[in-house]
Parts: sequence; C-alpha cells; structure tokens
Amino acid sequence: MLTRRQFIKVGLGGAFVLAAARFLEGPLAAPANGYRVLDDEAARMLTAVVPAVLAGALPEEAAARARAVRETVEAFDRAVSGLTPSVQEEVAQLFSFLAFAPTRVAFAGLWAPVEESTPEELKTFLARWRSSRFDLQRVSYHALTQLIQASWYGNSASWETIGYPGPPSLEGR
Repeated sequence: MLTRRQFIKVGLGGAFVLAAARFLEGPLAAPANGYRVLDDEAARMLTAVVPAVLAGALPEEAAARARAVRETVEAFDRAVSGLTPSVQEEVAQLFSFLAFAPTRVAFAGLWAPVEESTPEELKTFLARWRSSRFDLQRVSYHALTQLIQASWYGNSASWETIGYPGPPSLEGR
C-alpha cells in the first residue's frame, strides 16, 4: 500500500514526465477536422489502439470493422470533450507522451510510433501498463481502455453482439 508521501512523489514525478514530454513535443495542435479535442496524431494513435483494446469485439468484415473503429474514435473524442478542461489536458498529455519517441520507448516499450506498431506490440504495451508497478502507467492504461470501451459499447452497433436489446422505448409512457 502506498503511503501518502509515496503517492505525492509518484504524482509529482508523473506530472513532471508528462509536462516534459508535452513541452518537448511542441505546442498544442488544433483539433483535427471533425473532432472536438483530438488532433490528427492523437486520432491516428487511437485508431491504431482501438482494435488492440477491443480485440474480439469488433466486426470481422473489413469495412464494418473500419467503420466501427472510426465511430469509436469519434465517440472517444465526444466523451473527452465533455470532461473538464484539466482532464482533457491530461488526455492530450497522454497522447503527447506516446508521440514523443524517448518517452514512448522508455515507458511504453514501443520503438515505432503507435500508429506504425503491430497489433501484437500494442497488446504487449497495454498488458505491460495494466500490470505495471508504476501508478502512472496503470492509471493511464485504465483511462485509455475504459474510455475506448465506453465509446464502443455506447455504440448501438455493438449491442447485438453482447445481447443488449437497447434502451427501453419511451413510447406509450
């Protein structure tokens, strides 16, 4: 169990690493065309990570799979845009952290950019973060995967595969 002092040290250390990656990566990019929060690079990274997170849940057919990934990225963007500005900044810092080669290699173990990594490399990276002894990596894993999962399972296209009939009808009330 973490002591309060360890918790503060981890928080400060994580904030410093994220701030350094953000500073070295450059100024904030404008949101990509069609997105509220995500810039082009973050959208590409997320497009690569979604299939690794949702392995087995996405449609098999290529066009349906591509549509599902695109809709999940769009829903992720909408979800993040509804969060507080400080949380939006933390999500942006996470993507900057993964975009900046030294931090990506050191903390994610990905030599290639996220969008160029293989599905197996992405699964290994996610598994490493899920079971990391570092709070920053575990928290980042949970934030990323839970937002992706909520974005997918909030999509009516996913409901049939999990046996969810959809919300109850309000007609007749």
